[in-house]
Amino acid sequence: MINWEAGRKLTWNDFKARPSAHSDNVALTSSNINFKFGYGSSGFTYSITCQFDKSRSWVKVKNDHILAHEQGHFDIAEIHARKLKKALSEYVYKESTVSKDVSKLYDGLMKNHHEMQILYDLQTDHSRKNDQQAIWLKKIASELKELSAYANYR
Repeated sequence: MINWEAGRKLTWNDFKARPSAHSDNVALTSSNINFKFGYGSSGFTYSITCQFDKSRSWVKVKNDHILAHEQGHFDIAEIHARKLKKALSEYVYKESTVSKDVSKLYDGLMKNHHEMQILYDLQTDHSRKNDQQAIWLKKIASELKELSAYANYR
C-alpha cells in the first residue's frame, strides 16, 4: 500500500497485479479510503487513510499520458479523503446518534467518490480524449488545492 502524499507520484513500478485479460482497460488503479472511528462519553475520535493498492493495480500499456490518468484516479480518492476530514471536522458530536450520523456522512461521500471516478473515465474516455483529460487534471489539482486545509487527516 502507498499512502497518498503530495510529493510522491505513482510510477509504473507501483502497479504489481497481473492485468485482467477480460478488461479493455490498459491500466487499473485500485485506491481506497479507510476510515475508523470510536466514541464514548469522552468524545469522538477517528482516523482516515487514502491508499493505493499495489497488489490490485495493473497495467498493460505504459506511457506518461496513461500514468497521469491513473494518478488522477488516486488524486480523486485523496480529494474525497479530504472531504471526509472536512465533514467530520464540522460534525457536531452527539453520542446517541454518532454511529448513524457518521455512517451517513461516510456513505454519502463514498457514493460521490465512486460517481466522480466513473465520470472521470467517461468524460476522458479513459484518457483517450486529450482535451478532456487536460481539463480534468486541472480540475483535480484545483480541488486538491481548495481542500489543502484538510490534508492533515492522518
